Amino acid sequence: MNRFGLICAAGLLAGGVLLSAQSTALPAPRRGAGDSITGAYEGWYYNQDGSRTFLVGYYNRNSAQELDIPIGPNNRIEPGGPDMGQPTHFLPGRQWGMFTVNAPKDFKPADSYVWTIVANGQSTSIPLRLNGDYVMSPFSEIAVGNTPPVLKFDAAGKGVQGPLANLATAVSLTASASAPLPLSVVVTDDMKFTSGTNAPPSGTRSPVTVRWSKYRGPGTVTFDKARPDVQKQLGGTAPFTGKADTTAKFAEPGDYVLHVTGNDYSGDGGGGFGCCWTTSLIKVAVKP
Repeated sequence: MNRFGLICAAGLLAGGVLLSAQSTALPAPRRGAGDSITGAYEGWYYNQDGSRTFLVGYYNRNSAQELDIPIGPNNRIEPGGPDMGQPTHFLPGRQWGMFTVNAPKDFKPADSYVWTIVANGQSTSIPLRLNGDYVMSPFSEIAVGNTPPVLKFDAAGKGVQGPLANLATAVSLTASASAPLPLSVVVTDDMKFTSGTNAPPSGTRSPVTVRWSKYRGPGTVTFDKARPDVQKQLGGTAPFTGKADTTAKFAEPGDYVLHVTGNDYSGDGGGGFGCCWTTSLIKVAVKP
């Protein structure tokens, strides 16, 4: 059985856990700019070694404003931080399960990490706690056995599966500010899906969609296609195998982190359930 099949199932709810554990009120109407950003605590899950992992996203209430908020007083997770791998670049709208924070074995239900974000002069904070109601099954939606897509940055290399975005395990690349960086990902998927109605996907869209975004870095990152087409590939043992290609152009030299998400038929945030998507981070050292 693979790593994901061995994830402890204690406390999981049949059919998955609806997101999110930490509800984020949506103001109406949304503003184009000038509003706050709130962290979104999706829930937590067990690891094989007995530790636990928090899955965290955010809600940028600005519909047209992307913000860069450096690690520090305005973007901190405490205790243990301020840097615990959270993003410093925030996309507009609701972003599901963007990164993980590991809780050690001795982390108690009464303990908590707190993520504070100050954006446009407005401060918000959310706690991350091991509340029993927030246990998730991010590696398999129980009712139909839907598992996350597998992403590979090298067709012959090891794949990434599940919402595991963490700086400690990020792939490292080098690039030049004078030339676009080619980015290629091979994706495989079981072609299963999860939805509130159990209705099959409509249309002819790909079983997997891929999205690239800036996660950290000193300058603007421009993608040829932030959501590149996933071209079906022949061969392979998975029900679906595809490949997505794009490029990234960096406005200035420095150390960057890129974020990639692979969503299956269920859509963003697993269609509202605690699965089935995959995330990964790529560190890029950009030279002049």
